[in-house]
Amino acid sequence: MKDARKFGVNIQKEKALQEKMEELGVREQDLVEKFIRSSGPGGQKTNKVATCVYLKHIPSGIEVKVQRERSQTLNRFLARRLIVEKIENELLGRLSAEQQLREKIRRQKRKRSKRAKEKILQQKKLQSHKKLLRTPPGPDE
Repeated sequence: MKDARKFGVNIQKEKALQEKMEELGVREQDLVEKFIRSSGPGGQKTNKVATCVYLKHIPSGIEVKVQRERSQTLNRFLARRLIVEKIENELLGRLSAEQQLREKIRRQKRKRSKRAKEKILQQKKLQSHKKLLRTPPGPDE
């Protein structure tokens, strides 16, 4: 009996991916797949083998590039999973987890308004005053 696995992951994960692709109407014929030599650490193995996977969904124009693992087959699976996730986010019109994180960081980094700064400064002065009142009286008092 031949193993039905195509991407080197367990069969349940492959089935889940296939079902998700069918649900969203993503067909293998609509995907352009290219292999590129990976960069970064890994030595001779990564320098000899094209393990980086580039995947493009022609109808939507969404592109992904994955070089997370040293195995080309595993990167093929991860690229498909990532492209399906991006297509789903685009179709449903909601922000992906990655975009939400970027937005959160942007909000954290932006400058505070003048009013907010004044409010924070006022709170600091109030706290400082409270702490001064806590100090025990000196010997001359």
